[in-house]
Amino acid sequence: MPKTKPDPIEQRLEHIKAAVREAGIKLTHQRLEIFRELAATEEHPDAEAIFEAVRERVPTVSLDTVYRTLWLLHDLGLVRTMGQQSRGIRFDANLDPHHHYVCVRCGLIRDFTSDELNRLHVPGSVKRLGSILDAHVEVRGLCDKCQRAKKANKLPKQRSTP
Repeated sequence: MPKTKPDPIEQRLEHIKAAVREAGIKLTHQRLEIFRELAATEEHPDAEAIFEAVRERVPTVSLDTVYRTLWLLHDLGLVRTMGQQSRGIRFDANLDPHHHYVCVRCGLIRDFTSDELNRLHVPGSVKRLGSILDAHVEVRGLCDKCQRAKKANKLPKQRSTP
């Protein structure tokens, strides 16, 4: 029987369950649903988007619970943040080495992998600024949808993105 590739969403869910239990934190139904929503998307959503999606399944969830859970997951090293606080922090549950493509018009963010980019070295001038916790490449451009709209002279409204 051929081996099937493990589902990354289920792997992330198992990882969070183990890490939360190890930290001695109760894994509530709401917390699990919040992480499930984040783990299941490639959108790199902000807290409000996660709240809206989870609220469809768990009507009693509050926006405050979503924020507190996301920051708890962040503090445990289970999610990363992207963007500046003034522009709305986006969350990413993919902890595997990867990089980001960002559409400068609509705000679309997609993960991509690159062995070549993974091998880039952080210059000494950056290391002298302080310790390095993580480094990834962010490629910016116009996504296919925005490029087609530009050609048709119908660009969607620009979004403030990280």
